Amino acid sequence: FELYCIIIQSFINHYSIFMKTGVIKFFNATKGFGFIKEDGTDAEVFVHITGLIDQPVNQGDKVTYEVTEGRKGVNAINVKKA
Repeated sequence: FELYCIIIQSFINHYSIFMKTGVIKFFNATKGFGFIKEDGTDAEVFVHITGLIDQPVNQGDKVTYEVTEGRKGVNAINVKKA
């Protein structure tokens, strides 16, 4: 039981650290990209259609996501509607 609790706590800590929240500022489905405005900051993160788990997304949708370093900077991945 103790090991199970440690595993669950580790999972919760991982996602509370790495999952971010934000709002879709812009997304062009035809071109396959857009930007997320990160909650609590003025930062904007690029998102490519391949980074979406939930489709379609629209301007104003609240989302959760992770970030990764791409060829041209930071990209949002595993984007889900919140």
